[in-house]
Amino acid sequence: MRVNQNISGRKNEQGIIITLVAVFMLFVVGAMAALSIDVVTLYTARSEAQLAADAAALAAARVLANSGATSDPNSLSDGLMTSAWGLAQTVALQAAEQNQVGGTNLTAAQVILPPTGPGGTSANPTVTVKVQVTTLPTFFARIWGTKFVTVAASATAEAYNPSGVAGTTPVAPICVKPWLLPNIDPSTGNTIFDPNSGAINPGSSLLGWSSSTWFTGTPLQTACSNCSSPPPLPNPTAWKYYPGDPATFAPPTQALPTCAPAITTAYEESIAGCIQTPIACNSQANIDTRDYPTRKTETARAVNCLTHANTNQGDQVDPANARPPFQFLAGDDNPIAGLAGNDVMVSDSLVTVPVFDVPTPFSPPPNPVQIVGFVQLFLNPNGMATPTFGLNRGAVNTTVINLAGCGIASTGQPILGNGASPVAVRLISPP
Repeated sequence: MRVNQNISGRKNEQGIIITLVAVFMLFVVGAMAALSIDVVTLYTARSEAQLAADAAALAAARVLANSGATSDPNSLSDGLMTSAWGLAQTVALQAAEQNQVGGTNLTAAQVILPPTGPGGTSANPTVTVKVQVTTLPTFFARIWGTKFVTVAASATAEAYNPSGVAGTTPVAPICVKPWLLPNIDPSTGNTIFDPNSGAINPGSSLLGWSSSTWFTGTPLQTACSNCSSPPPLPNPTAWKYYPGDPATFAPPTQALPTCAPAITTAYEESIAGCIQTPIACNSQANIDTRDYPTRKTETARAVNCLTHANTNQGDQVDPANARPPFQFLAGDDNPIAGLAGNDVMVSDSLVTVPVFDVPTPFSPPPNPVQIVGFVQLFLNPNGMATPTFGLNRGAVNTTVINLAGCGIASTGQPILGNGASPVAVRLISPP
């Protein structure tokens, strides 16, 4: 009889374990689901912090690249890098504060910049930016007393100028204009770059030099005009350009600006638009020897189209910063509304022109010529100097913003430049 009672009791307990397991699993699954919210939030915030650090580091490096500091071998000792760094810090903070982490815009206190200035060298300065947010709220972790967690990320960007660094990696800018400049420094009469090392001539005062104060004639060296068989090319002259051949400077077919009067020829398009074919250090380029009687007029029209200076004031180098580190003042026709009169970091008036090696003593150049460096120029308003007779005749009024030499020892896959700049800006950490 007692045995029967035990059997009956066991039957009444059947299913209890399954019920307990089910309740426990419900709790575990719910806890895991709640925990996943914290994990996803944490990873998302970490990605947002990395993007903000990347943006800030690249923005600061771009300021250093555009300032001209990388083109001055003495920028660390003469204070140019220090001045450029002050502006770079401001821009880096502005770039970071445009980003959100965890649904909230970053503040200046959450962005950490190098306290002593950029790292690296005067030619290749680096900027490391750290973003740290210590108040990211949690959800499930609150049951353990953790209301906030910290997320952090860092990025290092470099403004890369290969001038004079032995065995360095070459550069290959895009958007290069179809003008070939002889390697003659108009400020000294010497070479701009050492053809062998790529070093900027230490006696050069070309950085910040303006052609409007020295030369008002046409910069285009052409073989002839209205002739059936071109004679030999004229000797290279300081700051006079030879036109580039379309085979080297392939005209762009898209993203062309709208201008009045409209640009219509391939040569005009290669000036006003962005040539996508990179022009690499130590490569060869062809001089255009065709009979082209309208080239100077087309140059004037295309430059004014590029600089948005057909009817009103174009962008200009800020008169308050007419020497490096440079800043640029938006003109009345700047395509971004509301910028007129304000300093901007980039401008369509910034262009890159390749520099080619010249014979010694100076004699007609070979064709093709070898690229030994690049100059970055600012096309000043009205973009073209106007002679006292008739219409513009192709005299481009420029200010030198950057210099980047090549050197025959340059090796490796060239680094692509950023838009119109021969000084490349790139992230070097994280890879």
